[in-house]
Amino acid sequence: MKNSLYGLCLSLQFLTRLPVPVECPWNKETSRWALRCYPLTGMVLGGILVLILSLLHGVLPTWLLALLILTIWIWITGGLHLDGWMDVADAVGSNAPLEKKWEIMKDPRVGSFGILSLLFLLVWKAVFIYLLLYESFQYIICFLVILACSRGVAVFLMYLFPTAQQQGLAFEWKKNLTRGDLIVSLLPIAALCLLLPEYLVLVFAYIFFTWWYGHWMMKHFKGSNGDLLGTAIEGGELCGLIVMWIFISFVIG
Repeated sequence: MKNSLYGLCLSLQFLTRLPVPVECPWNKETSRWALRCYPLTGMVLGGILVLILSLLHGVLPTWLLALLILTIWIWITGGLHLDGWMDVADAVGSNAPLEKKWEIMKDPRVGSFGILSLLFLLVWKAVFIYLLLYESFQYIICFLVILACSRGVAVFLMYLFPTAQQQGLAFEWKKNLTRGDLIVSLLPIAALCLLLPEYLVLVFAYIFFTWWYGHWMMKHFKGSNGDLLGTAIEGGELCGLIVMWIFISFVIG
């Protein structure tokens, strides 16, 4: 029980800026529990966004509320995965050989491809957040599913694909990860979909996204690292927003 609580705290401390004033030991058991809690942490983040949306709906103009939600979204995650998104964009945009790509990703400086990719990511996120709020506010629970599934994608990729190097944070997370941990991590998402089956479409979308991204990652980088897993989370969030808007607008609507 204590290890599971430590794992949840580690997950919150690593993936968010939420104040968790607990000193957690890092060991095999707590790291496994932290990975099991990745989707649950996403649900916590999504719950914060849903709460803010519920409180401010009708108080602020929709465009301003969408921008505020995106700002809070970035703040409570500390922009952690945006850094990886930019590093991967710089590496891919360079069209360089594999070893050079890894050097580019390690470079703390951001290049033009990274800046452009960040701009387009945030603009498209803002657009689809706005569309969801404007056209179908009653489906804002989708933020819980999107943030949970996006972090679940990272756990799946970590388990299914090798790390590119036998060192680094991703390698340390992966080496204790088991199939059982993967199954446990899915339980919050499964419970949410049982209660709200209309969001099951997102789960199928994320299964496809995980398969596609994993093969793309192996083709271009021959393995994963922290930047690539962070990019999967960011790309997964955008994918979820797009799929949900399409589903609501053209299937339900």
